[in-house]
Amino acid sequence: MDQKIKRKELLISYLKELRMTLIKAFEAFEPSKRFEIKSWDYEKGRGGGKMSVLRGDVFEKAAVNWSGVSGDNFPMQDGTGPFFATGVSLITHMHNPFAPTVHFNLRYIETANKSWLAGGYDLTPMGFHFDEDQAHFHHVAKQTLDPFGKELYPLFSLQAKEYFYLPHRSKERGDGGIFFDHYNSGDFEKDYALWTQVGNTFLDAILPLYKKRIHIPFTQEDKFLQLKSRGHYAEFNLLYDRGTKFGLLSGGNVEAILCSMPPVSAW
Repeated sequence: MDQKIKRKELLISYLKELRMTLIKAFEAFEPSKRFEIKSWDYEKGRGGGKMSVLRGDVFEKAAVNWSGVSGDNFPMQDGTGPFFATGVSLITHMHNPFAPTVHFNLRYIETANKSWLAGGYDLTPMGFHFDEDQAHFHHVAKQTLDPFGKELYPLFSLQAKEYFYLPHRSKERGDGGIFFDHYNSGDFEKDYALWTQVGNTFLDAILPLYKKRIHIPFTQEDKFLQLKSRGHYAEFNLLYDRGTKFGLLSGGNVEAILCSMPPVSAW
C-alpha cells in the first residue's frame, strides 16, 4: 500500500476514535441528553464529515466534529493544486457562567508540495477567571509537551497567545493554551506521537475544571457577563480564525464550520 495512503488511514482512524472518546466524556455530564449526529458530503471534492452537537443542562452547546476531505484546489496561501485535509474540532459553551469555554482541534493537511500536523487546546473563561484553573490547564499542556522537547511548551504557548488575540479589542481571547500549525520536523513518527498525545491529554486539562465549576450558583447578572464575553468569542471566530476561513473558502459544510458559534451572545 502507498505510504501516503497508509498515513491517511492512520490519521483518520485515530481522529475518529478520539471523537467518540470526547463525545462519551461529555455525555457523562448529561444523563438524559445525547449528541445529535449529522453526516455531510463534501460537494466540491471528495469525502465529508460528521457533525455532532449536544444541547443539554450542563453544556448549553457542545460540538465535536470530524471531517476528511480532498479536492483539486487548495484554498489557502500554503499551496495550490490538490489537497487533503482531516481533523477533529471541539467547542463548548457552558450553561454555568463560571465554567469556561474550551476549544480543541487536531488537523492534518497535505498539498501537492508539503504536509503538516496542527492543533492545540485553549481555555476561555466567560467573564470569570480563576488563577488555579489557568494553572492546571497549562500544567497539563506542559506535561504533555515536555517529553518531546522542553522548548515546545513555551513556543506553543506563545503561539496560542499570539493567535488567540483580538486586535480590535487589544486583548487575548482567553487564558491561552497551546497552538501549533505547519508542524513537520521531518520525523513523522515523532510528530504523530506528539500530535496524538495532545489529543489524548485534552480531557485531563478540562474535565477537572468542569467538575469543579458547573454546580456553582450564579445570578442573571453573571449570565449577562457570560453572554457579553461570548460576543468577543464570536468576533474572533468570524474575523480571525483560520479554521473558519479554510472551511468556508474550501466549500465545506457551513453548518459544521459555524458550530463553534455560541448559542446566545450579547453586545
